[in-house]
Amino acid sequence: MSKSKFDISKESGPHWKLHTLIGNWDGNTRTWFEKDVLADESPMEAKITAVLGERFIRYEYKGSVQGKTFEGIMIWGFDLDNNKCQCSWVDSFHMGTGIMLSEGEENKKGFWVLGSYGSLEYPERWGWRTELEIMNSEQFLIRAFNISPDGVEAKATETIYYRK
Repeated sequence: MSKSKFDISKESGPHWKLHTLIGNWDGNTRTWFEKDVLADESPMEAKITAVLGERFIRYEYKGSVQGKTFEGIMIWGFDLDNNKCQCSWVDSFHMGTGIMLSEGEENKKGFWVLGSYGSLEYPERWGWRTELEIMNSEQFLIRAFNISPDGVEAKATETIYYRK
């Protein structure tokens, strides 16, 4: 009997790559509100688990920005039928009461996804690109970039995690 695309992906493809992140992590987050002006640097902790028959990973994190605590959850997956990495993201700081949906690609070191955000008050959508880079089995980083409606990119957050 031949293996399914999903079984192959769990053994050596994008699902395997995502599953290498399962575990508990400590990290340090840097945050920028203005281009190239570091606003905060603080500790972050995360837990990554497999969910729904190992189809997805859930990345839960807790930390603070400028002394205010926050937490968030991202669901990462890889849509084999469309060859796309996908992510949904909620948190108590950046997203307020919204859910950001993002889609992107697998690359040599991990994945990147692109989503957007805005509001009725500010109807021009801003882009938000998230990169998930797996450095080795004990270290990964997640960084995000704001993209203005004019297409200007600026680093917004960067967290380097180390396995507990």
